[in-house]
Amino acid sequence: MIPFKDITLEDKALITSYTLGSPRRNCDLSFSNLCSWRFLYNTQFAVMDGFLLLKFWAAGELVYMMPIGRGDLRHVLDALIDDAHREGQPFCLLGICEGMCQELEELMPGRFQFTADRDYADYLYLRTELATLAGKKLQPKRNHVNKFKRTYPDYEYAPITPDRIGECLTLEAEWCRANNCDQHEGTGNERRALVYALEHFDELGLTGGILHAGGRIVAFTFGMPINGDTFGVHVEKADTRIEGAYAMINYEFANHVPPQYVYLNREEDLGIEGLRRAKLSYQPAILLEKFTACLREEPVEPIKW
Repeated sequence: MIPFKDITLEDKALITSYTLGSPRRNCDLSFSNLCSWRFLYNTQFAVMDGFLLLKFWAAGELVYMMPIGRGDLRHVLDALIDDAHREGQPFCLLGICEGMCQELEELMPGRFQFTADRDYADYLYLRTELATLAGKKLQPKRNHVNKFKRTYPDYEYAPITPDRIGECLTLEAEWCRANNCDQHEGTGNERRALVYALEHFDELGLTGGILHAGGRIVAFTFGMPINGDTFGVHVEKADTRIEGAYAMINYEFANHVPPQYVYLNREEDLGIEGLRRAKLSYQPAILLEKFTACLREEPVEPIKW
C-alpha cells in the first residue's frame, strides 16, 4: 500500500528535490500550485522506490500525475493501478506530455487511451523574448510598454516583500469586485488559491514583483521555478483602468527572473477566449500539449508516437 499523505508547507524541500531536477516543464508541478490548490483537489503525495507520486481528486474523480524520478517505473505504475483499484476508481494520469505518452506505450503497449485537451495546454515563452519584446511580432507589446513609460514616467517596479503583501491583497480585492469573481466558482477558487499563496509567500518559495504608477499599486505578479530551465508565472493581476499595466508588469517581471531560466511557463488558458487571445498574442515558443492517459480494460494496437 502506497503511503500517501496530504501536502503541507513542510514538504517543500522533499517535493522540489524531485521536481526541480526533472525535465518536465508542466505548470502542474510547481510546489506553489500543488500546495495552494490542495483545498480543491485534496492533493496528496508519496515517495516510493525513488519516485515522487502525486494523487488528486478532480471533480470527484481520482487522478494521478506521471511518477517523477528514476528506477523501475513499471513497478511504480502497477502500484498506482492497485491504489486506484482500492479506491474503486479507474486509473488515469493527468498532465501527460508527448514524451511521457511514448514512455507509457513502451512500458505497457496498447494499455492506455490518450486524450488531449487544448484548454489545458501550457504556454511557454522564451524569457529573453518577453524581456526585450524585440522584433516585429512583438511590436504591439513593445508599443504598450513604451506608452506606459511615457504616461507614467515615475513608475516603479519593486520585488514583493513581506511588507508589500497587503498592497497585493488590496489590489486583488479590487480586481475581484470589478470582475464579480465571488459570483463564479472558477474565479472564486482562483482567489482562494491566490490569497493563500500571498499569505504564505516566503514559505512557498515564491518570487514576485509590484508595479506602482501615480503613487499606487497598479499590478503585481508572482511565481516560482518549475524545473532547472523553466520558471512558472502563476499569477498576474492589474488594474484594468490603467492602460498598459498588464504589458508592463509582464515585461518587468521577465527582466527580473534570473537568467538561468530559458522559459517562462504562463500556464493554461482554460478555454477562455479572451485569455487565449492574450496568451497567443505574446507568441509562445512552445504550446505544451498535455494528455490524460486512462488505463484500458483491454489492450489495443499500440500507438506509434
